[in-house]
Amino acid sequence: MTYSIWAEFAACLFLIGYAGTRLSVYGDVIADKTGLSGTWVGLVMLATATSLPELITGLSSVTLASAPNIAVGNVLGSCVLNLLTLVVVDFLHRKESIYRRASQGHILSAGFGVVMIGLVGFNVLLGQRNGWAIGHVGAYTPVIVLMYVIAVRAIFLYEKQQVIEFTEDVTDRYAGTSLRRAIAGYAWAAAIVVAAGVWMPFIATRLAVAMGWHTSFVGTLLVSAATTMPELMVTLGAVRLGALDMAIANLLGSNLFNIVIVAIDDLFYRPGPLLSQVSAIHGVSAMSAVIMTGLAIVGILYRPETRVLKTVGWISLGLFTVYLLNSTVLYLHSE
Repeated sequence: MTYSIWAEFAACLFLIGYAGTRLSVYGDVIADKTGLSGTWVGLVMLATATSLPELITGLSSVTLASAPNIAVGNVLGSCVLNLLTLVVVDFLHRKESIYRRASQGHILSAGFGVVMIGLVGFNVLLGQRNGWAIGHVGAYTPVIVLMYVIAVRAIFLYEKQQVIEFTEDVTDRYAGTSLRRAIAGYAWAAAIVVAAGVWMPFIATRLAVAMGWHTSFVGTLLVSAATTMPELMVTLGAVRLGALDMAIANLLGSNLFNIVIVAIDDLFYRPGPLLSQVSAIHGVSAMSAVIMTGLAIVGILYRPETRVLKTVGWISLGLFTVYLLNSTVLYLHSE
């Protein structure tokens, strides 16, 4: 029985990874045809597309599966894994540290990420004592949505001022693919992601029972690993194309949209404010994501050259260390 659950999990992982890859390709085609900049595409369009698994999995978790811990653990775990992906990018980018090449404009999206993730962590740690609610919705939900709108607008205005730095020459890269075909392919890939996302929380819940694991641990580590596959595929694809800023923007933008998913899940979770109904251990993941985002900001601003044993920079080593600590704490203390 356990083997069959793991097989379902692997199948779901494959579908999300495959569909996520197609989303990135068709998203890039749409960007090429509409003349959008690489960084803007990474921050908004690709970040939103690659976060579809987290969105659908979260909605399925709070409505169909009644598993709020999986929903919140998935979102915060995905934020941590997105930041861990910077370590992979730094390792693969052999020419120099990614923090020396990355545009300093990413500091703006990372800074908003610190604020929004910190807000979620604050409300998780308040737990059952959180009396700030509007009906069954937490008072933090409209704040999260407002912060995201402000973040996207601020980053858009910043990009307009830095247009020379942020614009890439991508003319005729997809001359053989029409915009209509790209939109159809994008919708098709999104449909696969939706189906796999609905399937995932049920598999995760059964897996937690079969293995004797807590749902907060499963949601944060296993489910988030599956739903983060599109971000990983998109990022690695962007690195291969030499579009480093698009890769980094996708990861940081995904974290911003992931926090909006918490607000959306809260709207659909009828028993009460979502963050007051989940384990306080999720606060560890939130604080880990905040620390990791802070390290990324330091790296982009300081631009260190040193690589540890010619592998990754010390910023990336710090990111990896925080991830290991977060995983260990979740495994030992999940409720």
